[in-house]
Amino acid sequence: MDTNELVRMLPLLAPLGLIELVLLIAGFLDLAKTERRTRGPKWVWAIVMFVSFIGPVIYFLAGREEV
Repeated sequence: MDTNELVRMLPLLAPLGLIELVLLIAGFLDLAKTERRTRGPKWVWAIVMFVSFIGPVIYFLAGREEV
């Protein structure tokens, strides 16, 4: 992939990166709440959110327990 291709893809990639960053921040803020219960240890969900691009989505769909 050369530089011209990256420049052409930037308008598509920038919003996706911003969405990922917002989801990651929201996930960690939610995970940090002391009253928040999760399905499994919180440290595991923190790793899931960091390792995978869709980690925050997985956390919001499967990791949270409704109180």
